[in-house]
Amino acid sequence: MRPKPLPEKTQKLLDNPGALCNMVRRIAIEAGEITLHYFESPDNGQVEDKEDGSPVTLADREAETLIQMHLEMITPGIPVVGEEAAALGRAPENFDRDGYFWIVDPLDGTKEFIGGGGDYTVNIALVNKGEPILGVVFAPAKGEMYAGYGPGTAIRWSDETNVDKEISVRRSPKGGLVVVASKHHGDQSRLDNFLEQFKIEKLVKRGSSLKMCIIACGKADIYPRFGPTCEWDTAAADAVLRSAGGVITDLDGKPLKYGGSNDKWLNPEFVACAFEWYNVER
Repeated sequence: MRPKPLPEKTQKLLDNPGALCNMVRRIAIEAGEITLHYFESPDNGQVEDKEDGSPVTLADREAETLIQMHLEMITPGIPVVGEEAAALGRAPENFDRDGYFWIVDPLDGTKEFIGGGGDYTVNIALVNKGEPILGVVFAPAKGEMYAGYGPGTAIRWSDETNVDKEISVRRSPKGGLVVVASKHHGDQSRLDNFLEQFKIEKLVKRGSSLKMCIIACGKADIYPRFGPTCEWDTAAADAVLRSAGGVITDLDGKPLKYGGSNDKWLNPEFVACAFEWYNVER
């Protein structure tokens, strides 16, 4: 069955990804303002536990509602898959997963957020044919944003300068790699074993999808992730990293694919990197 044609309004924006990316950036900032309101309150917006045991706050839910409303307004006909809707069993189901869809994490790094740390992000990505083709990652508490919509388009913006700075991954430094690891998740023994094949300078711990973004802007080199993540955790930063010349693959060296191949939208374990790590001589 052929996919239903998209509305003309939507197709025009898809044909102008730079303009679409700018619109999504504004949506991310507006959602970030919601999270900041709760971030600065004593209870972080009433913390609850989801069925899988992970935390959720009013900030997550209100930010996702706003993002979904705006995305449906600017790109009618493109489904929106949000983390919180999926957790409640309300994610769209009957749509072409090889076609266009949005995937949203309104507050990536909820544990960081609840603990008062600034390493949390708003993640919005557009996927087509299983690949993230546009991504925006906004860190409201840090006042910085990363975005990209194809090779050579990756940028970092900060509210200090209000200027878009082009970013790209760096060549592997002679002194050794800077490794990024999670603050709150991961298997340290497996990480140590994996890194034995590389020369390492230091290990940096960050929260949320910022781990991939600092690789995209040339401040780190590799982020191996051993443990569960979902597609909304990675899609936006994956788009930014690809736009900056990096790669994110499973442990067999295959690029991550998006589209909910399992009910929980789980990713395989992966490595985000500034280079093709799987081609390193062993």
